[in-house]
Amino acid sequence: MNVPRPNSSLLPETMHTNHPIPAIDSNWTLLLDRDGVINRQKEGSYIFHPGEFDFLPDVLPAMATLSRLFSTILVITNQRGVGKGLMTESDLHNVHAYMQQQVAQGGGRIDGIYYCTDTEAESPCRKPNTGMAQQAIRDFPECDFTRSVMIGNSMSDMHFGRNVGAYTIFITSTHPQVQRADAAIDAVFDSLAAATRALLAASQPENPAS
Repeated sequence: MNVPRPNSSLLPETMHTNHPIPAIDSNWTLLLDRDGVINRQKEGSYIFHPGEFDFLPDVLPAMATLSRLFSTILVITNQRGVGKGLMTESDLHNVHAYMQQQVAQGGGRIDGIYYCTDTEAESPCRKPNTGMAQQAIRDFPECDFTRSVMIGNSMSDMHFGRNVGAYTIFITSTHPQVQRADAAIDAVFDSLAAATRALLAASQPENPAS
C-alpha cells in the first residue's frame, strides 16, 4: 500500500519538480541510465575498461538505499562505442561486471543491464525507442513500467521514460542548462544521490509514528 507523500516543496535538495515525486512501494521498478548518472561520463568518448569507470560521488550508498526502495533495478544504456568498433562487447561486459560487483559490495544491486550498441538513431533498440524495455519485460514480466522511475542525464532518457510510462528524473551532471519545464521531465536533481534522498523522503509517512 502506498504511504502518504509529503509536499514536494519540502523534499530535500529538490531542484525542480513538474509533478509530485511518487511514493515508491515494493511493486516499483527503477530504470537507470549509466554514464553521467552512475559513473562520470567520459566527454566525447567511451568507458573502455573498468579502470576508467569512476563512480560519481555518493552513488554506491545511494544504490544501497535504492535497492531497499525498488523491487527491480535495471540499467538501460546506449553504448554505441561497440557499434563503432572502438571497443568489443567483451570489453563492455567487463565494465558492467565491475560496476555490478562494486554496487553489490556497497550493499546495493543491479538486477539487469540492457545496452544498445547500434549506431543509427532510428534503431528500435536505441533510446528513446523502447527496444531495451521490451527486452527487459521479457526477462522481468512482473515489472509494470507505469510504476517505474527513469533516471537519466539526457533528453533521450526522458523521452524513453515517457515512452514506457515512467516517472522521469533528469540529472544535471552533464547538461546543467536543461529546460526544466520540458513536458518530458517530471523532476530535476543534480545527482543520483540527491534524487535518492527525495525518493526516500516521498516514500515515508508524512507523520511517522514515534
